[in-house]
Amino acid sequence: MQENNYSIKQWAKDDRPREKLLTHGPSHLSDSELLAILLNHGTRDKSAIDLGREIMQLGKNNLNELGKLTVKELMRIKGIGQAKAITIAAALEIGRRRQAGSYLQKPIMSTSRDFAGYLQSLFQDHSREIFAVAFLNQANKINHMEIVSEGGITGTIADPRVILKKALEENAVSLILCHNHPSGSLKPSRQDEEITKKIKEAAKYFDIKVIDHIIVSETGYFSFADEGIL
Repeated sequence: MQENNYSIKQWAKDDRPREKLLTHGPSHLSDSELLAILLNHGTRDKSAIDLGREIMQLGKNNLNELGKLTVKELMRIKGIGQAKAITIAAALEIGRRRQAGSYLQKPIMSTSRDFAGYLQSLFQDHSREIFAVAFLNQANKINHMEIVSEGGITGTIADPRVILKKALEENAVSLILCHNHPSGSLKPSRQDEEITKKIKEAAKYFDIKVIDHIIVSETGYFSFADEGIL
């Protein structure tokens, strides 16, 4: 039995982005059409494409802004329940990790600029302050990267004992401390300087060196090592 070849106009509206992707490839789809595929289907009143457009409008028609929205914020759109919102959040996170991971393909982070680029990709959608540590081996290659706190830096949250315990587990010989400034300012605070000094002094007892503390924002980065204040 011969199959009929339906044109894209004969497909149900929710299915058209899938057909378009199969025929022309994903690069030919708009952002709202790609979202429609993730949503799978619309509602009685709205197609998946209509919902995709509303989602993009909520994100100011900017994928970077869309990536900053929470599941609850996505659910403000009528027709977007928890399951659909989670699917969108998961897809955006995969994209974020892919972008960030490209920086780690380099076996060695030789400059602060290299590492700052990775951090900007990793932290770009966080509205709160994130503190992370990179654990490096003798060859200056990153063995492990871990977020150790969210929401601010204090002596309790960025506990040197926790960080150094992990460093020993990872057989790290050096560390790069890093955090973001969602406000956009790159100037280190007194608290930033104090926690850097505290971790650096504690690490000396284990022959582990803190080689930098990098602050990133959407506008750039600040390196303690480059500025000679480490």
